[in-house]
Amino acid sequence: MGCCFSKKSKRKSPEKEDLTNNTDEAPKQYSWDKREKVDPKDYMLTGLKDATVGRLPGKLNGQQFVIQECENCNIFVFDHSATVTIDDCVNCRIVLGPVKGSVFFRDCKDIKCVVACQQFRTRDCKKMEVFLCCATQPIIESSTGMKFGCFQYYYPELAFHFKDAGLSIFNNNWSNIHDFTPVSEQNNWSLLPESASVLDSVPAPDAESDFKSVRVSADPARSIVPLTKGGRRKDSEESCLVVFFAGDYTTANARKMIDEATSKGLVLIQTKEVSMRPEDVKRVFQNNADDLVEWTNKVKGPVIALELNGDGVVEACNNAAAEVFSGTKIFISDNKNTSARDVDNFFNFADMQMGL
Repeated sequence: MGCCFSKKSKRKSPEKEDLTNNTDEAPKQYSWDKREKVDPKDYMLTGLKDATVGRLPGKLNGQQFVIQECENCNIFVFDHSATVTIDDCVNCRIVLGPVKGSVFFRDCKDIKCVVACQQFRTRDCKKMEVFLCCATQPIIESSTGMKFGCFQYYYPELAFHFKDAGLSIFNNNWSNIHDFTPVSEQNNWSLLPESASVLDSVPAPDAESDFKSVRVSADPARSIVPLTKGGRRKDSEESCLVVFFAGDYTTANARKMIDEATSKGLVLIQTKEVSMRPEDVKRVFQNNADDLVEWTNKVKGPVIALELNGDGVVEACNNAAAEVFSGTKIFISDNKNTSARDVDNFFNFADMQMGL
C-alpha cells in the first residue's frame, strides 16, 4: 500500500518553470557577426555584352575584383582594389583604379586599357593597348601585338586611391617589359607613339552612363602619374639627375620641378621614389655625399629622383633650384660631362633596391 506521506518530486512543474524562466538570454555578439555581409556578385563583372559598367569610388575599398567573358564593353573601375583578374574578354575598353597587388589578363583580345598596379601580367593575349603605371617589371607571356604607353589619367579620388593601394606615382616601369616567351625575329610588344592619346583608345564615360558624375581627364598636365619618356630614344645626349631628399613638401617640390623643366622644353625620362640609408647616400653620391648624409641622418623618409633630358638641362635645373627651391635639400648634377654618371649611379641603385 502506498504511503500518502511520500516526498514530493524536486522537479518543478511546467507551469512554474515557465514563470521562473520566462526570458531567454540574448545570444553573444561577435565582431564577425556585425560585419556587413559581402555579396560576391558585387566584386565581379561576368558575361556582359555591349554595356557600360564598372564601380564608382567607394564601392570596392580594397577588395579583389574579377572581370570575365565580357564583349564590346566599356568598363570603369574608379576605386582601389587588392587584385584584378580579367579573363576571356574581347573588344573592351577598361579603366582600373590603383591595384595594390597584381593585374592579370588571360585569354583576352582587342583590349584597350588604363591600369595602375604593383604587378602587371598577361598570358595568351592578343592586340592590347595598355596605358600603364606599374611598380615592378611588367610581364607578358604567350602574348602578341602588345603595345604600351605611360599612364595618363585623372579623376578626383585617384591620388587617395594610389595612397590606399600603397603605390608611388613616381615608381613607374611601364616601358621595361619582360617577355617570358620571346620569338626569334619577332617582336611581341612595342611602345605606343608619344602622340598616343588615352581618350582615343579609352573614351571617357558618356553623359548617359552611371559614371557621368566622375570628372575624368587624360590631359598629361593633370595626370596623377608624371608622363615619362621611358625606354624611347632620348632626344639629347645631355641628361641631369635631380634628387629631392625627405622633407615636408618632397612630392610637391618634385612635381614643381617637372613643371618648371617641361615648360622649358626639357623631357622627363624616368622617376623613382626609394629609401636611402646614409651608407647608400655615400656610395651613390660619392664626393657630394657629406652634406646629404647629415640630412639623411636627421630627416627620415624616401627620396624622389628625376632624370631630365635636353640640351642645356644641367644649367636649367640648377637655375630653377636657385630660384624656386632655395630652402629644400636637393641634389642636382652640376657638370654636364659627369651628369650621365650621376644618372646611372642613382637609377642602378634604385633598380637594385626594387629588385628590377
